[in-house]
Amino acid sequence: MFNLSVKVPEASQSGRVVNSTGIQMRRGRSAKSEDASRAAGAPKIRVGFVLTQKFTLTAFAGFVDALRLAADEGDRSRPLECAWAVLGDRNSPVVSSCGAAVLPWDEMDKPERFDYIVVVGGLLHGGQKVVPGTQAFLREAARAGVGLVGLCTGSFVLARAGLLDGYLSCVSWFHREDFQAEFPELRLVANRMFVVDRDRMTCAGGTSVVHLAAHLIERHCGRALAGKSLRILIEDQPLPSNTPQPESVVTRQAHDSLVRRAMLLIEQKLAQHDLLTEISEALGISMRQLERRFIADVGITPREYKLQLRLARARWMIEHTDLSVTDVGFECGFGDCSHFSRAFTSHFKVRPSSLRRTARVNEGR
Repeated sequence: MFNLSVKVPEASQSGRVVNSTGIQMRRGRSAKSEDASRAAGAPKIRVGFVLTQKFTLTAFAGFVDALRLAADEGDRSRPLECAWAVLGDRNSPVVSSCGAAVLPWDEMDKPERFDYIVVVGGLLHGGQKVVPGTQAFLREAARAGVGLVGLCTGSFVLARAGLLDGYLSCVSWFHREDFQAEFPELRLVANRMFVVDRDRMTCAGGTSVVHLAAHLIERHCGRALAGKSLRILIEDQPLPSNTPQPESVVTRQAHDSLVRRAMLLIEQKLAQHDLLTEISEALGISMRQLERRFIADVGITPREYKLQLRLARARWMIEHTDLSVTDVGFECGFGDCSHFSRAFTSHFKVRPSSLRRTARVNEGR
C-alpha cells in the first residue's frame, strides 16, 4: 500500500481549521458571514471530498488538480480562488483501488462550510465501504442546500442515500447495468461525460471529471481560470456536459460466465486478427465449444459478435473523431479500406463518409 502523506489539520485558537493546503475554514458560518468572508478575498468555491474505500485515484486526482491549478497563478497551488479538503477519519487512510492511500485532514461535519461535497467512488465488487455516518452527512448537506457531486461510482453512494431520487444521473457505460439493477426506478444516462441536474452532479469518471470540475470552476471563478486549469492538464477547452463518452460496444447481454469473459477479451483486443484462437486457448476450450456456447447464449457466433463490435466501434469513431475513414478501418481491425466500407455500408445502410458529413452537420446545429 502506498501512503500519500498529508499533514493533519490543526485547530487554531480562533476556531478555524487549517488544512494541509493552508486553507482556513470556520465551522458553522452563517450566510451573512459567508458573504463577508468572500468579499474579503476568501476562495470563491469550496469543495469537500468524501472518498470510498477502493476509490478511483484518477477521479479524485483529476478533480482536485483542476481546482488546484485554477486556485492560483501558474501552478503555485495556493488556495486563493478554490479551496478543498478531504473529509473523514483523520487517523484512518482511505486506500484507493491502485493501493495509494489518502489521509483525510478534516472532519465530516458542518457541510454548510462547502459549496460542494464530492463523493469519489471506485470498485463495486466486494461492497462499497464508506466511513460510518457518511449517508447522514450527505443528507445533512442536501438539507443545507450544498451541491452534491458523484464521481465514478460515487453516484451509487448518493443513490443509496436516496439523494438522486427525482434527478437524472450519469454513470460510465461500464457500470450502467450495475446501476440499473440496483436502482431500477432512477433515471440514468450512460452516453454523456457528466450531468448537472440542479444541485446534483454526476459523471462517468476517468478524465471526464476534469471537465465537470472545469464546469464548476467556470461557474464560480470564470471561464479564464477553467480554461487555464485544463490547458495545464493538457486538455482542450471545457467540454459541455452532453459530450458523448466512448460507450461500450458490447451489443448483446450474455448470461454464460465463460461467454462474458470471451466478450470482454474480444473487446479488449478487437483489432487483433487471430484473436478467437487465442481466446479459446486462454479459456481452455476448443473453438467449436466456444462457438456452441456463444450460439446457445446470445444467438450468434464469436466471429459475428467480433464483426458487430468492430462496426459499432467504427461508427462511434466516424461520428466522434477526426480520423480518416481509412484510419478508422485499420483501428477497428479491417485489412483494407474497401473491405471496411463494404461491411459498414451493408450493416448500417449508409456509407462511412456520408455518416461523417451528417454528424458534422448535426454538431453545427
